[in-house]
Amino acid sequence: MVIDVSRRKIIAFLCRAENTNNPSGFQFALPGSTMTERPTPSISSRKQPKQARAVELISAILEAAVQVLASEGAQRFTTTRVAERAGVSVGSLYQYFPNKAALLFRLQSDEWQQTGGLLRTILEDGERPPLERLRRLVHAFIRSECEEAAVRGALNDAAPLYRDAPEAHEAKASGERTVQTFLCEALPETPEAMRDLAADLITTTLSSVGKDFSGSPRTDAEIEAYADAMADMFCAYVISLGHR
Repeated sequence: MVIDVSRRKIIAFLCRAENTNNPSGFQFALPGSTMTERPTPSISSRKQPKQARAVELISAILEAAVQVLASEGAQRFTTTRVAERAGVSVGSLYQYFPNKAALLFRLQSDEWQQTGGLLRTILEDGERPPLERLRRLVHAFIRSECEEAAVRGALNDAAPLYRDAPEAHEAKASGERTVQTFLCEALPETPEAMRDLAADLITTTLSSVGKDFSGSPRTDAEIEAYADAMADMFCAYVISLGHR
């Protein structure tokens, strides 16, 4: 089963939820780094929207930023191009994002939140057997990687601007906790150390393979076949752990 999520709806939801203290979400793999301090103001949003009109403005800016990033890449991504695409003045954009680093950081944070929500929605679905959940996760993640390949690739290019942010650390840790909780349910008799290893292996493999596979255009049939094969591999691995 494939979960199809509208990016426009996601952006609008994230704008409305911006004043909450909820962690950013989850990205399957992040470059290793030492966490030091909160993001500096240069990559943090300048102010938070409080009125519906401001929320709509940020939604338009983020939608335009996604389009510019996908079409131009990180190197040619500028606040001027984003403002032109959004149909707003650069001054209006600067009210909320002081520079392109802040805008790219917001897009990456939203990406973490989107992926984290996908992970939790599927793996915490107690009405489905664990292996079915794992299979659904693989299909949804691989398809998402392929559909968002241009944007994710550009965000990876811009990663040096924000990869030391604490949000990156929390995003990765949040995802690991979700997978570990899932494996604890699926493999209650398996030693904790073995479950932790399995969680790391599954998330790292899924991220690396998803990035490589989505690097080239893929048909629906190719995506389905590849996801099926990967899901078979993960399910067989989890079953084998339960027999040890």
